[in-house]
Amino acid sequence: MATKPRRAPRRTEALSRAVIVDAATEILDTEGEEALTLRALTVRLSTGYGAIYHHVTDRDDLLAAAADHVIADLLDNLSADAGARPALRALALGLFDAIDARPWVGAQLSRAPWQPALLDVYESISTHLKALGVPESGVSDCAGVLVNYILGVAGQNAANARALAAGKMDRDAFLASVAERWDQLDPARYPSVFRARTHLVEHDDREQFAAGVDLILAGIEAVHGG
Repeated sequence: MATKPRRAPRRTEALSRAVIVDAATEILDTEGEEALTLRALTVRLSTGYGAIYHHVTDRDDLLAAAADHVIADLLDNLSADAGARPALRALALGLFDAIDARPWVGAQLSRAPWQPALLDVYESISTHLKALGVPESGVSDCAGVLVNYILGVAGQNAANARALAAGKMDRDAFLASVAERWDQLDPARYPSVFRARTHLVEHDDREQFAAGVDLILAGIEAVHGG
């Protein structure tokens, strides 16, 4: 007599939105954004679709909640004793590191400007800008510049890393190939690029990003007398 296939064991622990978001974050971190499906969650949590839908609306809701979870942890761990400028720098570098380690966070933050994670970042930056001496009339522009720079550069860095991984090319090998191409340029037409070729391979993306943050903050202080 044929035997019926065994069903996967159902979970006995209580299911909550926090548990679901934690599981979704694990899938995103270990397998990537494409792997996050409601089916994958039911398997990981040993539960059914109905139990998942009781706590989350859909996949978009999950992605937003997971990003919110990561950003909330980052903001909570920032030192409350740091001055305004060190706090802004630490926040920017923290976001760079978070997006570098979790490219899906950068992609999610760029999708919907109304999501809580991005709003929390904007509010935190705005608060520190006011403490830096930026008047209310200038906060919006300054915060916009910082947010756009952080998400733009960090997101592009993460996208480059994904592209290199997909093409199975090492970063150093890629930069070396670019440097070789720049070495063939006409130094009379492209003097700056030609000189930069010698530093391309060893340049540090994070240090370059931090230099950009410092330039922006110095500009803000120069304009607003912070």
